[in-house]
Amino acid sequence: MTVGPELMQFRIEVSQQRVLHLIFDMPGRSMNVFSNAAIEELGLFADWLKQSDVAGVVIRSGKASAFCAGADLAELEAAYDMIMAAPSGERDRLAFDHFFRLSRGLRKLETAGKPVAVAIAGLALGGGCEFALAAHHRVIADHPQATFGLPESLVGLLPGGGGTQRLPRLIGIETALPVLLDGARIGGQAAIAAGLAHELVAPGEEVAAAERWVLSQPQAAQPWDRPDWRAADAEHVSRIIGQKRSKMLAETLGHYPALSAILDCVEQGLPQDFDSAIRTEMQIFAKLIQRREPRNMIRTLFLGRLDHERLKKKGASHKITEAVAAVSNVLGAQSERGKELAEAFARAGFRVEPPRKVEFDGRIAGTVYWLDDEPRTWGKELLRARLADAEAVAAGWRSQLDESERRAADYILVTQVGFPAYLGGLFAAGLS
Repeated sequence: MTVGPELMQFRIEVSQQRVLHLIFDMPGRSMNVFSNAAIEELGLFADWLKQSDVAGVVIRSGKASAFCAGADLAELEAAYDMIMAAPSGERDRLAFDHFFRLSRGLRKLETAGKPVAVAIAGLALGGGCEFALAAHHRVIADHPQATFGLPESLVGLLPGGGGTQRLPRLIGIETALPVLLDGARIGGQAAIAAGLAHELVAPGEEVAAAERWVLSQPQAAQPWDRPDWRAADAEHVSRIIGQKRSKMLAETLGHYPALSAILDCVEQGLPQDFDSAIRTEMQIFAKLIQRREPRNMIRTLFLGRLDHERLKKKGASHKITEAVAAVSNVLGAQSERGKELAEAFARAGFRVEPPRKVEFDGRIAGTVYWLDDEPRTWGKELLRARLADAEAVAAGWRSQLDESERRAADYILVTQVGFPAYLGGLFAAGLS
């Protein structure tokens, strides 16, 4: 058996049964994520696999913590800056080429002509879940931590490694949408019942079970690559997506473009052949990644959460708490009694007390935020003025807080004060 390409983010081992194991084991990390380096190496491995004499592959994690927690979001934020620094006419192509590498690598893996099984003993989230979906056979341990999930929507993004296409093809649109839109996770017997996993085994037995499947000389093809295959609910996709879209817009008031983009991916991609569908998915992703909402949500809900947890452990959060209180007092979203302003706060997605029911006005997030969009109303004018006052207070604190403290302050502002996640906060960069 040939040894394989030289890899750093993965290890290659050969079992006693002469099955090749691709072990995801990033050096210096407690948890695997899909970094640029890992994506590059996956593509190299998939290219090598097609030409190799390997009978099959078992993919597993070298970490005790999880299989893979998703994308490297710090690198993703850097990619946003790189894309937006380019001339506007080049951004779509630049974003497509940069982010399609994972989808291309996974597609090469599942079409290499070799049976690929994955052994899941812990979390398989985001890109980790998409990695697992590209295997031909999925074995999952019967353990609460062993779950599949696609939580990209929670940071303003969509699964861009084929997740919006493989998942509904495997388990149906209705079952897939809570995972895609709400960040729901599926594990254990539910994963078997849904058709997401093929085997549920006792913890510690997942690798042996994956090997047994590879050694059974199975067919190395995905269902959607068979000539006669068609998604069971493809005929109803527009109706299902239309109903879900109406419900989602009524709940989110059109402020979260990732949710609409995910629905677009499913609606447009499911009737297509798979290679066309993943390109459609990436074309939609390339547009989405250029928006401010994912940048704001990654910075605040992911990086800000990490900063907040680290600073809290160090006992260095008093100054941050004081800064957030000062901004919150000026913002006054939860104490506002004026009807016009209170309604504008609620329509913009702020948490107000008492809770105020507002109807979706049909304005889906465009190139500008709702509060800056047409029609120009008195309520929006009042809201912008109040936000300007709060931002001025936040600006006064920025010189007293370092970058991580500003992100942590925004995390508190969003998660505890009720500032809308899509706006990101006021400390790290303001409403730019």
